[in-house]
Amino acid sequence: MYEELLEAVAGNDAERVERLLQSGTGADPDGAGETTALYRASTDGRTAIVRALLAAGADANRASGGEDEGLPLSGAAAWNHAEVAEALLAAGAEVSGRETGGWTALLWAAANGHADVLTVLLEAGADAEEANESGETALTLATRRGALGAVRALLDAGADPTRSDGEGDTPLTIAYDWLGTQLESALLDQLTDQAPEGSQFVVGRSRAADGTDLVTVAAVGPDGTRTAELQCQRGHAAVATLLEDAASERLPFDDLVERALPYRDVDEEAETWWTVASSLSRRGDEETFESAAQLCVSEDPRKREFAVDVLAEFGFAEGDKPFLERTLPILQRMAATEGDERVLRSLLGAFGHHGDPRSLPEVLEIITADGWARTQADPAALAAVLPPGHSEGLALLISMTQDPDEEVRDWATMGLAGLEEDTDQIRDALAARLDDEDLSTVAEATRGLATRGDARARKGVDRVLAESDEDDDYIRDLVSTS
Repeated sequence: MYEELLEAVAGNDAERVERLLQSGTGADPDGAGETTALYRASTDGRTAIVRALLAAGADANRASGGEDEGLPLSGAAAWNHAEVAEALLAAGAEVSGRETGGWTALLWAAANGHADVLTVLLEAGADAEEANESGETALTLATRRGALGAVRALLDAGADPTRSDGEGDTPLTIAYDWLGTQLESALLDQLTDQAPEGSQFVVGRSRAADGTDLVTVAAVGPDGTRTAELQCQRGHAAVATLLEDAASERLPFDDLVERALPYRDVDEEAETWWTVASSLSRRGDEETFESAAQLCVSEDPRKREFAVDVLAEFGFAEGDKPFLERTLPILQRMAATEGDERVLRSLLGAFGHHGDPRSLPEVLEIITADGWARTQADPAALAAVLPPGHSEGLALLISMTQDPDEEVRDWATMGLAGLEEDTDQIRDALAARLDDEDLSTVAEATRGLATRGDARARKGVDRVLAESDEDDDYIRDLVSTS
């Protein structure tokens, strides 16, 4: 009977699992050292089946044996099944239960770069300093993987950036070792020593959940099946920057510029680029400011773009902008002479972050230029610098709330909703968006109407709550306070 339960789990047949459990099949096997259905369901991410097994009395802390060996929580963590991990923890799974070699769920999540489930475990009380019997810490494992999101989560939870692993390597040493490494070649060299003789090798590239480039190298046998696989993320440059900041290590400005430039178009959202730029922005010192200002006149447009991104929030702290009076003229001069589209888009972002109405002429000049392709950055910047009573700018922002691109409409509506002004023109433009096909835009319009005390907000509240999924936290939170 238990074999039938295992088969039902493997086939993701939740109804069959329920029937077997109701007919008397135990949720756990009778014999010790056998494969458990809970472990198999946890590693496969079968949330409904996991809950059914737990409700039928499956032991959340029982280690599986046989073909599938390990603890259910570790299995869920290794494969980034955060919802399964939450169900197991709610059923009493020990957050730091140990498997062979001292491995815990947190260590599996870190080694595989799974920031989502890592966060679940940390919030449930897992120690960010956990290590296995070999001395590998969660932070050294995540660093070796190049997992930017996991490293950030661990540092935020208090992981020690200077703690060495069993080989005496600190996280920063590990990150430096990987800088400049051609991941595909490095993984291929490692896998060649592990794969059976005669294997063929396949290289794949995709995106990790944290936006960094994910490289997979697999060994394929003569029958086409994968016999071994290695993965690594191309996040070591960003990871090194986070670790340097955490350990109060200060590299020269030019070194960090050269670190960031190669990654401008590698990461999905330029994660490495922005990690380095943000690190420099937070320094907020005279030396770094002067270096960024000098880079603004570089012949290389990539360097000018990077310099603008550094200055976009330079020295910002709790609303304080100590370099504004010196930064704004630099950005305004650049806007008057710049011809590179990417630099112009960075300038828009910087003007938006500074939110100073004195930069309105530059923003209007950029976003109304012939041939300019509108993006969400346009309404974001315009709304940030638009002073009350500026009819031309307001008319342009309202026109953007009707843009064919839903992201532009969403950001324009958000910007319009956030203006301090309260006029019939603004209210009517917001009310017009309550019928928008994009629910996020509807939610932003609802917020804007509600803050102005306009009864039409009720229509937006009802629509968003009726049509959105329960896990759409952002838009539901927007209207729940309306």
